[in-house]
Amino acid sequence: MVERMPRVLVIDDAGLVRLYYRKILESEGYAVDEALNGLEALERILEQAPDLAIVDVNMPQMDGVTFLAMLRQQPLPAGGIPALVISTESGAKDMGAARTAGANYYLIKPVSEVVLKQHVAMLCGIPATDDR
Repeated sequence: MVERMPRVLVIDDAGLVRLYYRKILESEGYAVDEALNGLEALERILEQAPDLAIVDVNMPQMDGVTFLAMLRQQPLPAGGIPALVISTESGAKDMGAARTAGANYYLIKPVSEVVLKQHVAMLCGIPATDDR
């Protein structure tokens, strides 16, 4: 039996950032979907819930913190989707707001390929290997 690789929803208004994450994650075998902001992400989650959401903080229409708060209000399984926040905001206030809203981890941009792979694998429940 072949297990399916996890689906990751990348939520960021910057096209280059989404492309960077997509390239890394698809090379690892993940299925990747994208959203430009939190509002679009909630719509995508209603269509097909991912196994992980990678979320930026600063986005138009709906920022990442608002998205997380609304996601956590959804019934399971959607409300329990792990969320990895990756943002340029490095202040304790922003990190605290994201954690309070429901972030599982908070990383500061730029994030290296190795760190991204490690956190995504961990949050998707994939055992670590030496080459990650």
